Amino acid sequence: MKRFLSTTLIFSAVFFASAQTGEHNLPVLSTELQTNAANMSSTRLGRIDKTVQEYIDKKWLTGAVAIIYRNGHLAYYKAFGEDDIDKKTPMKKDAIFRIASQTKAITSTAILMLYEQGKLLLDEPISDFIPEFKNQRVLEKFNSADTTYTTVPVKREVTFRDLLTHTSGIGYAAIGTTEMNAIYAKNGIPSGLGVFDASLLDRMKVLATLPLQFQPGEKWMYGLNTDLLGCLVEVISGMTLEDFVRKNITGPLGMNDTWFNLPKDKFSRLATVYTQTKDGEIVKWTPQVANIDPDYPKVAKHYFSGGAGLSSTAYDYAVFVQMILNGGIYNGHRILSRRTVDMMTHDQLDFTFDGANNFGLGFGVITDKGAARGPLSKDSFDWGGFFGTTYWADPREHLVCLFMTQQYPNSHSDLNQKFQVLVYQAIND
Repeated sequence: MKRFLSTTLIFSAVFFASAQTGEHNLPVLSTELQTNAANMSSTRLGRIDKTVQEYIDKKWLTGAVAIIYRNGHLAYYKAFGEDDIDKKTPMKKDAIFRIASQTKAITSTAILMLYEQGKLLLDEPISDFIPEFKNQRVLEKFNSADTTYTTVPVKREVTFRDLLTHTSGIGYAAIGTTEMNAIYAKNGIPSGLGVFDASLLDRMKVLATLPLQFQPGEKWMYGLNTDLLGCLVEVISGMTLEDFVRKNITGPLGMNDTWFNLPKDKFSRLATVYTQTKDGEIVKWTPQVANIDPDYPKVAKHYFSGGAGLSSTAYDYAVFVQMILNGGIYNGHRILSRRTVDMMTHDQLDFTFDGANNFGLGFGVITDKGAARGPLSKDSFDWGGFFGTTYWADPREHLVCLFMTQQYPNSHSDLNQKFQVLVYQAIND
């Protein structure tokens, strides 16, 4: 679940005006190209075509889908390369991608919906809902020879805000630190990627007995925080995470291609996922790669990873991001209040998490320093997914952008940054 881009949200006058004049005036995305209405140069957008095709021709990339909305108008929507390089089947714009960590923003939205229902407070201890998280311990010393360790007591309990901002001290399984990889593996804690024949609540209760990497709130560390939030959604709502998300988020927003358990009639649209050998060759992902079955979206499952479990399309996810950009409403469906979205996309940390940028309640947020280093404006928000998907929204430029691939690792992932530059150089006002 590698971070690809970075980003808070201060809403622009155009969206405030839309909200005041009626919900029907909010941007509703379509697939009809409207480059002029988006105030973007079609000629300069053509540079995206040339650059992405160059990466495909050099066999650095198999295929991709890119989508750009500006002012709620579709400026760019293209598929590149092949979905399956062996069968020579072309990539299609409606291909379904394993979005992995892009799931996190949707799960964060779910917990904030419960917050708005008065079910919880952000600085409330999560032990109020899962008692096993009371009186946790923090890792002090770790012996790599036999994976034993010593601990000290927590200074305070983990809260919902800690989980939303990845400052709880909970690490990642398999892709985290050496200490947490070993401790979690020994205790059967999954990463969230793939299929697990286990109870989510049972696994999270085991996680509660394991040490935190550091004292809650003291640092930022990417981890299973959002998987735990997904479990809390289930505990608090009495629904599975899949059912809650479908009923309250993806269903109302019309995101009919976004699923934990992909419907059979959509199987043929699931993009092929690739990996890269040590020699740089791109080959198909097999179940032996990282012990992740690439067909996991097709496999019926009951363990719903709030941090990594969804699959979606570029268009579907653009709808979700546009809803956030609109202040929590889309096509007449209010998902969150404007103030909650403002909190969600506002700096939450007293420090930068990557040396330049801050973190909100589920998103990275671009700071002044981050904006000085790249094309994304201050207050943009973003994230990405393990298999090579990435997105951002820029409230100052009224942009929603996604670049979707299915390859990990990718030694030429600099294309993500080039895509950013190519988007902004095409703005024509």
